[in-house]
Amino acid sequence: MLAVINRSSLSAVGVDAAERFQADAATLSMFAVVQLAVYGGMQIPVGLLLDRYGSRPIMTIGMLLMAVGQLTMALSPSVGVAIVARMLLGAGDAAIFPAVLRLIATWFPAQRGPVMSQLTGLVGQAGQLLALAPLAALLHATSWQIAFGSIAGLCVLFAILVFAVIRNHPPQVDADVTVDTDTGAIRVVRSAVDTGVGVRAAWAHPGTRLAFWSHFTTMFSGTAFILLWGMPFLTAGEGLSLADASIVTSVFVFASMAFGPIVGDLSRRIPHLRSRALVLPAIAAQALVWAVVLAWPGAAPIGVVIALAIAMALGGPASMIAFDHARTHNPARRLSTATGITNAGGFLASLILIFAIGVALDVQGAGTPSTYSLDAFRIALLVQFPLWALGAAFIVVERRRTRVHIGMDPPRPPRPRRPRR
Repeated sequence: MLAVINRSSLSAVGVDAAERFQADAATLSMFAVVQLAVYGGMQIPVGLLLDRYGSRPIMTIGMLLMAVGQLTMALSPSVGVAIVARMLLGAGDAAIFPAVLRLIATWFPAQRGPVMSQLTGLVGQAGQLLALAPLAALLHATSWQIAFGSIAGLCVLFAILVFAVIRNHPPQVDADVTVDTDTGAIRVVRSAVDTGVGVRAAWAHPGTRLAFWSHFTTMFSGTAFILLWGMPFLTAGEGLSLADASIVTSVFVFASMAFGPIVGDLSRRIPHLRSRALVLPAIAAQALVWAVVLAWPGAAPIGVVIALAIAMALGGPASMIAFDHARTHNPARRLSTATGITNAGGFLASLILIFAIGVALDVQGAGTPSTYSLDAFRIALLVQFPLWALGAAFIVVERRRTRVHIGMDPPRPPRPRRPRR
């Protein structure tokens, strides 16, 4: 939850940040882009370190990095220092979620993994609620320094709590293990840091590539919306009041929390139909409702905007299915490495989208809060659709390859060679 607060801490105060640093849209988007770029780039190194040292020390270091990042953000006098602060936040945030997924694998039976992952995401989503209206209210009631300094203090407290409370594995075992409750098999989850073999072996399996593209395609719209561009679009674009816009973003968070356990249980029940029955429909729903909103003559009614929030909320729980793919198709020794590759996918797509929206606004001459307009946002937000098309195509391809790889579908017969003339 605290990691999500840190990740989303600019979501409700983006306009304040633009005014504080005199930043245009492209510069403002850079705050989120560099944060997500570091987050995504750190996923594989973090996965390898988790495979070597376990969750407890990596999570503790991650909390301390986020504390330093928020304190730097609180005191930053310029855009350059603020960008360094966001990079520190991204590095610290990168350690938390993969470490929590590892704790699920080592502390809980494998069959409970999908539901436990969704419940973890559900709890984390509450951090977005705290990063919206409460943080903005604290900022406006006090100061920039106090608001972001308070989050830094929370990170120090939780670094201490993580180190004191969290353990890598249950006390009755000597190493990180995962247990299959159907067979009773106990597998050790630990390996030496082997970047070459570990990363190549994980990516070589089509199931890991399916996980990567599933995460890439499902979550970028909601992430870009909630991290940076949602509030400006709703207020300056759609003309909603700050209170109504906060309601829409809250609906997004609550809907994500509500969908999580449902999607997790369905993922557990239909493991071989996850992509077709859950992932691809979630992508289609987001694209369809966004098309309606962007094509609406004038500002869309509040009911349609709320429907958009609900459609985007499907993306978070659907993206968690990607980690089910990674866990299912990789041996325990590559668990965190495959998880890191998967997690990088969604945040790579998110940073591409966030930056592309900022550039598209600037190109139209609508790069500052005073020049934001609905028409400019409509054009800028169209950049989502090529990303959906690209990701969905790779999901279909890698799903087919995965099913062939594990023997569920027969391989396609080779094409007959044309006779030479």
